[in-house]
Amino acid sequence: MDNLVKICGLSTPETLDAALSAGADWVGFVRFPRSPRHVDLDVGRDLSGRAKGRALRVVLLVDAEDADIADALAALEPDLLQLHGHETPQRVAAVRAAFGRPVVKALGVADASDLAALGSYGGAADHFLLDAKPPRGQGALPGGNGLSFDWRLLAGLDPGLPFMLSGGLNPDNVAEAIRLTGTRAVDVSSGVEVRPGIKDPGKIEAFVKAARAAYADRTHSH
Repeated sequence: MDNLVKICGLSTPETLDAALSAGADWVGFVRFPRSPRHVDLDVGRDLSGRAKGRALRVVLLVDAEDADIADALAALEPDLLQLHGHETPQRVAAVRAAFGRPVVKALGVADASDLAALGSYGGAADHFLLDAKPPRGQGALPGGNGLSFDWRLLAGLDPGLPFMLSGGLNPDNVAEAIRLTGTRAVDVSSGVEVRPGIKDPGKIEAFVKAARAAYADRTHSH
């Protein structure tokens, strides 16, 4: 995971093309009916086919049953699976073994104690996505809420840990986030939207550019 940029929650050919032409490394498609970014299997199939060979394709699932995972795999043929619910380390390992795809496990972070969970997923997940914990209360989505956590919490993380930073990132703060956390991978969804579920091609381009510039600055300053 070196200097990666992921645009998640893409749902139209226009915004997917914007992400691809901006040079996103990973593109994410959401399979979670409660999300405004949810794509049905036919739309997902078309979008994923369009991205094939141009970026790694990630399907985001939330506490999904095996049958739903199988349907998503058959339609979208993703390169990676992102598990964004309350999946246990055992469940993550089982999904990885059953479906033969690398797994990204999303973990919600509010304080330092939340990072302790990383250890238990160590052998199960291939990558981690560190997102802000959803707000307490009914109806909150597990991600895509536009919230960030205190990035200074990541200062003590093992630099070799394959983690991607997410949560509240946008074109204006991504450079600062990269500088503060040392992350080598960033993920954005709501931070490049005009309203929930509707991405803005200009913001996508600005985000990728800002992240790339921050990565380059870091390389030059070492």
